[in-house]
Amino acid sequence: MRPFLFTRSSALNQALAKKNNSTQFIAGGTNLVDLMKKNIAQPENLVDITTALPAKIQATAKGLQIGAMVRNSAITNDATVKSKYPLLAKAILAGASPQIRNMASTGGNLLQRTRCPYFYDITTPCNKRKPGSGCSALQGQNRMSAIVGYSDQCVAVHPSDMCVALAALDATVTVTTKNNQQQQIAFKDFHRLPESTPDRDNNLPANALIHAVTIPDNPFNKNYAYIKLRDRDSYAFALVSVAAALQLSGNTIVQARLASGGVAHKPWRWTEAEQYLKGKPATAASFTEAATIVTRGVKPLSHNSFKVGLLKGAVETALQQCVTISP
Repeated sequence: MRPFLFTRSSALNQALAKKNNSTQFIAGGTNLVDLMKKNIAQPENLVDITTALPAKIQATAKGLQIGAMVRNSAITNDATVKSKYPLLAKAILAGASPQIRNMASTGGNLLQRTRCPYFYDITTPCNKRKPGSGCSALQGQNRMSAIVGYSDQCVAVHPSDMCVALAALDATVTVTTKNNQQQQIAFKDFHRLPESTPDRDNNLPANALIHAVTIPDNPFNKNYAYIKLRDRDSYAFALVSVAAALQLSGNTIVQARLASGGVAHKPWRWTEAEQYLKGKPATAASFTEAATIVTRGVKPLSHNSFKVGLLKGAVETALQQCVTISP
């Protein structure tokens, strides 16, 4: 880890004024500190913003706003989240350890970087770490890599569980720019696919900060599930994850939400399968067909074709849990 200058900013405009190419912000630090230890992130200046950003969960006229500095553990313990947005709590509890959830912030969770082993190994080529150097995973060990939405520049996946639920729930990200203006970004548009710029993980404007995340009111607090398949039960990133939620009228599906982690460079929505489920009976046959639709367009790499079967089974299981497991 290289030496750096550490300062604190208690005001948002003060923090944003310090932002430049040699400066990075630190909140919980659960990802950034690891990157600094590995010499992937090498800021000359580190600005602590833990007191500059909102740390409250509050109801709004249209939903729920979660401040950027709300800890992940606080979200899972919030009464409103548990009663009205339980899919979010369930997804967060599937990620990391209690100690990390106690430190990790909402904004930081959205901005965490891939855990691709080649990204963390600075002796290997990685377009995400050094644009133009190549993607070692493309023809290398790509067991954990993407099966949809990747390019020949990068096959890394986004690591967050929380973001999969936020994608399914149609969240919105509020950001504050350097001129103290606020901007709304639909969650589906916040994270990027690699295409030709794999070093860019998201569409956060330059020299801006995430201010809050807002989840709109929705009818998905009764029939929901989060499935996470991983190499070990404790503190491992997803090989495949599925957030599922249904709005039912009797046994008929009024609306469906399906999103996955561990499959793409961003949290991935299965919109075609969602549309298929609309108006269908909530039966095993419907769930099997939806899972077939999900896996129809995926393109596994040389070492991760097993993910296709995992994904199909996870979608079926998650949808089945939506109607068989009480909250």
